[in-house]
Amino acid sequence: MSSKFSKIGFILAVAGSAVGLGNAWKFPTLVGQSGGSAFILLYIILTLGVGFVIFLAELSIGKISEKDPVNAYKKLAPKYKKAWSFVGFTMIGSILIVSFYALVIGWVVKYAYLSVIGKLPNNLEISKIEFENLTAHDFLSQFVCFTLVFFVIFYIVSKGIKNGIERLNVWMMPSLFILLILMLIYAMSKDGFILALKFLFIPDFHKINISNILEALGLAFFSLSLGVGTIITYSASLPDRTNFITSTLNIIFINLLAGLLMGLVVFTFIFEFGYDPNQQGPGFVFVSLATLFEKLGLIGHIFGAAFFVSLVFAGITSAVSMIEPSTFYLINTFKISRKKALILIGIFVYILGILCILSSLDATQFKILGMSFFDLLDSFSSKIIMPLGGILIAIFVGFVIKRETLEILFKPYMGGIFFKIWYTFIRFISPLAVFVVLITKLLEFYIKF
Repeated sequence: MSSKFSKIGFILAVAGSAVGLGNAWKFPTLVGQSGGSAFILLYIILTLGVGFVIFLAELSIGKISEKDPVNAYKKLAPKYKKAWSFVGFTMIGSILIVSFYALVIGWVVKYAYLSVIGKLPNNLEISKIEFENLTAHDFLSQFVCFTLVFFVIFYIVSKGIKNGIERLNVWMMPSLFILLILMLIYAMSKDGFILALKFLFIPDFHKINISNILEALGLAFFSLSLGVGTIITYSASLPDRTNFITSTLNIIFINLLAGLLMGLVVFTFIFEFGYDPNQQGPGFVFVSLATLFEKLGLIGHIFGAAFFVSLVFAGITSAVSMIEPSTFYLINTFKISRKKALILIGIFVYILGILCILSSLDATQFKILGMSFFDLLDSFSSKIIMPLGGILIAIFVGFVIKRETLEILFKPYMGGIFFKIWYTFIRFISPLAVFVVLITKLLEFYIKF
C-alpha cells in the first residue's frame, strides 16, 4: 500500500470493522434471550480467551508479511508448504458478506428517511406489515437504497487507506458514539432505563446453558471480523512501534462499549413500553423500535433519525473493511490500479446484492438449498468461512510461523510469561473452541437443509 494507518487510525479502522449492525440487534437479541449480564460476562471471557488470541495471530500474519491475505501466507509459509496461500482466499467471505450487508444498510437508510419525514408505523402490526412489504415486495426502494450505499462504500475505499478508510473512521466512529451517548442521556429520563440497567448488569446464571455458551463464543469471534482477511490487510498497514496488545484491547473495549450503549438504549424502550426482551428477533430494529420512535412524537422522529443514522455509520465502517482485503490482493498480484480493482470487485458485489434483493421478493420465489440467496450468503460466510478461516489462522501461526519470529514481534509488549500463555492458547485451546462452533453451525445448517 502506498500509505499506512496512524496508530489511532488503525484502532478506529478495526473498531469500525468490528462495530457494525450486529451491535444494534444481534448483541441485544442474544443478551435478551440468554440471561442479560450473565451472557455479557460469558461474551467478555470468550472474547479475551479466544477472540483476542486469534486476533493477535491474524495481526501477526499481516504485520510480519505486510502483504494481502493470499500473498501473506505465500510469503510466510516454507517453500514446500505454499498451498497455505489458498487459505488467504477465505477473504471471499468478506465479499459475500458485504453483498447482503449493503442491502441491510439500505433498509436502515430507508428507515432513517422515514424517521426524518415522520412516517414511521405507529403500531406493531402495521410495522410488521410495512417491513415485510419492504423486503418482500418493494424492489424499487431496496434497489435505490442498496445502490446508494454501494456507491458510498466503494467511493470511500477508492480513496485508499489514509484518505479514505482512516478519514472515514476518524470522523464516523466518534460521531457514532456521540449519537449513542446523546440517545443514552435521553433514555436515562425514562422509567425503563432502571430496568435496562438491572437487566444488563445483574446476572441471572440460571438462563445460561451450552447453547448460550456457543452463541457467546460465536459472537465473540465474529464481532471482531476474524477469519476473512480484514485484520491481515489492516495490520499490513500498521505503523511500526505500535503496541499490539493495548491496540487490540482498545478495539475490544470499543466494540463492547458500543454493544452496551446500544443495549441500554434498546432495552430502555423495550421495557418502557412493556415489551418482552426474550421475544425480540433480528428484525426488531425495523419493527419494534420503529414503532416506539413513532409513539414518542416529534422527539421520537429526531431520536429515531439519530438512531438509524448511527446504524448507517456503523454499517458503512464495517462494509468498507470487507472490501479492502480483495482490493489489496488484486493490486499486489495483478499490478493494477485501485480503481480497476474496485471496478472488478464492485461488479461482483453489485450482482450478488441484486440477487439478494430478487431472492427476498415473494414474486420470484428464488431459492437455493431451500433458502433465499440472502440467507445462503449469510450462512455460508458467517457459519462456515469465518470460523474455518479462524481455525486455519491459529494452526498457521501456532505451527508454521517460527516461534522466534513471533517472540520478536510480541514479547516487547506482553513479556515472556504472557507470550507463553498466548502461544499455548493459539496452538491448542482457541482453534479447538472455534472448531466446536464450526461443527455446531454445520450441524444446524445440515438439520435445516
